[in-house]
Formats: sequence, C-alpha cells, structure tokens
Amino acid sequence: MSTAIEFDHVGKQYRLGLVSTKTLSHDLDRWWKTAVLKKEDPYLKIGETNDRTTVGSSEYVWALRDIDFKVEQGDVVGIIGKNGAGKSTLLKLLSKVTGPTVGEIRARGRIGSLLEVGTGFHPEMTGRENIFMNGAIMGMTKAEVARKLDEIIDFSGCERYIDTPVKRYSSGMTVRLGFAVAAHLEPEILVVDEVLAVGDAEFQKKAIGKMQDVSQGEGRTVLFVSHNMASISSLCKSCVILENGSIKYIGETDDAISLYRSSNSVFSTRSFDFESKERVNKDVYISGFYVTNEKGNRTESFTFKDRLRFVFSVKSKVKARISLRVTFFNMDEVRVMAFDTGDIGRFFSIEEESGETVIEGTMLEPLYIKPGIYRINISIRQGSMLLDHVVAASMLEVKEDDFYGNGRFQLSDMALCLKHHEWRIR
Repeated sequence: MSTAIEFDHVGKQYRLGLVSTKTLSHDLDRWWKTAVLKKEDPYLKIGETNDRTTVGSSEYVWALRDIDFKVEQGDVVGIIGKNGAGKSTLLKLLSKVTGPTVGEIRARGRIGSLLEVGTGFHPEMTGRENIFMNGAIMGMTKAEVARKLDEIIDFSGCERYIDTPVKRYSSGMTVRLGFAVAAHLEPEILVVDEVLAVGDAEFQKKAIGKMQDVSQGEGRTVLFVSHNMASISSLCKSCVILENGSIKYIGETDDAISLYRSSNSVFSTRSFDFESKERVNKDVYISGFYVTNEKGNRTESFTFKDRLRFVFSVKSKVKARISLRVTFFNMDEVRVMAFDTGDIGRFFSIEEESGETVIEGTMLEPLYIKPGIYRINISIRQGSMLLDHVVAASMLEVKEDDFYGNGRFQLSDMALCLKHHEWRIR
C-alpha cells in the first residue's frame, strides 16, 4: 500500500497579532540570511509552545512543531485534541490554505477539503454554480461534474434551494452542500474538520456513512477532525492526538481515545465551587446545585433505572421570572438528555432581595441512559436572556446492573432524550 500523505518534521510559526516581523529591518535581515546567505532562519530559533491558557514572554508562537507521520492510502485517520491544539492548522497546511514555516508535506492526489462552513463557496453564486466552480478548482471537467450533479444534490438534501444564492442558506444547509461536493467530486484525499457538528443528527449519520464508503469501498484517504469520540471510534482506524501544537500520541483509535479521555479534566469528579465562581450577572445567579436519588440522598452513583432529583439554589437582588435548564453530556461530548422548565411552561417568580430560593426538579421516568460517566451543565434564563450558566456543575456515574448487563433491555442511541419532569419551589 502506497503512502498518501507524509508530514516531514512540519512546523508552523506565527507572530502574535502581526503578519510580518513588524519592521522593514527585521524583514530584510530575515531575507538576507535565508535567501542570500543560505543560513538558518534566525527567527526559527525562538518562539514558545502553543499553550493558549498561559501568558507568554515571546512574540512568536509555534502553532505546530515537529509534526512527523505518514498516512497510507485508504486509511481513515482521526485528529483529536483540545481547542487550540493545532488540529485545524494541520488541515489548513495539508489543504494549502497556508504554508508550513519549516518541513515539508507530500500528498499524492487531489485534495477535497471541508474546513469551515462555506469553504470555497461564493455567496453570490447559486448552489448549482458553486458545485461546478468547486469541481473546476479540483481540476475536474464540466462533464465530470455534471455526471455527479444529481447525486450531489440528492445527498445534500438542498434540492429546493439549489438555484438560490448560497448567501441565503443556513449554516446547516451550507455544510450539507459543502460536504456533498467534497465527498462526491472524487478527491483522492478527503479532509474534514469539525464542521459536521453544525448539521443535524440525520445528516451527521449520513456523512459518517459516506466517509466509510469513500475509504473502504473506493480506497480514498480521509483525515477527520472531531470532538465527538463516538464518530472517531466508528470511523477511524488510527488517531493522532495533538497537544499544544505537538504530537502526543499516534496509534490505535481505542488507545488514543482512552488516553485523551484520561487527560480531559472536564470529566474529573470534583464538586463545583459555587462560592468562587466569577459572576457575570450579579443580580440573579446560581449559588448551588446538586443531584439526589428518589429518597433524597445526595450521590454521584446511579443505575439506569433511577429517577433523579435536581436541586437548584438561586440568589437574586431583583425581581425575576426565570426558567431552569439541566443538560447531560457523555464522555464523547454528545448531549444525551435535557430538562428545561420553559419547555413545559414552568417559570419561577423570584422576589426582589429574596435571598436564596431553592427549586427542586423531579424526573417522572427512569434515566434509561447507558452506563458511563456524565457531565451536567446547568443554566437559568429570563425569557431568551441567559442569566447564568455552569459547565460541569455536577458529575454522575450510571452503573451497569444485572438487568441491563444480561441484555434484557436495549437503550436508545438517540443523541438527545427529553424526559418528563416536574418542578417546585421548596
């Protein structure tokens, strides 16, 4: 099997806030030493690791550094890592949106890229015109694109709007058409960033299936960036973990996901510290939250047959009419369950200077979600205005019991379950 993509000690350096080296003398000095004297670029010896969470002392930062790996033809490789790790930069280098500062990238074949919503589309042109334009950019003839046209339009689900300017499309419609073009115009290498998250659940499933067909049935190569570990697991043979612009791990997908999850601090079992939380809205805010079982005992361990109770504490200095929301995310960062009092017409009137108001919500049906660790996000709103929001306000573990383990109950794989619930002020 031949090598489709090869990254040979690739690095990408940026100067923060600037395009060049700031002054003409610096630019001339760099040109003289590198182009005329054929010496090493002096600016490549400086620069700091790309850690977005810290304040650096250098103006230069390495978005990527010493990236060195190969991808064989027909492989599907996942690129995972936290925000700012360098995933999108890596794909932009491969797609030649920008060039590497050091190193070399060798790719064999045409590259179809879907890096962000609307990539390669002209907003004033119709969907149909943009399909032909993208085909021409990839070196295809008009006849070649025409043969695929009906298939692309059908896959995108945008038949009704195909002769409408793309500027009138929603972000979801734009992604649908963009992916359909990238996947059907026969590039040897398909590069897909996290844009599929914009699409609905039905289209995401359809897109994953198409990428599997492209790689397995047609022998084309796919590089796939996603924060959805379920999609990575089902699609990718191997994974690359990026951390602060460098490769942390290359290997089997299951091992990569386990390593990534273990280093993801979002899923620690710590209790949220409401006292030290920075208040965006100092008039109405969440001052406490916890989960109990049906007996009212606080715990972080449940079975999938349990009914939960949620207890909010809300402090207010003004009158407010609020709704509450509780959302569950699994370890793949997929939203699996939600409770919103506004959806059932339940709002709570908070009096001025009311001190602390305690509001309790009760599930009217069992969890029925798969065993695992779940993160709970909470928020309060007044109408459409978000008053306060807490990420990972609580963690809970759903344990497997005999009834589930014996396979007598099949749980849904739905991305979002809306459960029946009731609420009261205590």
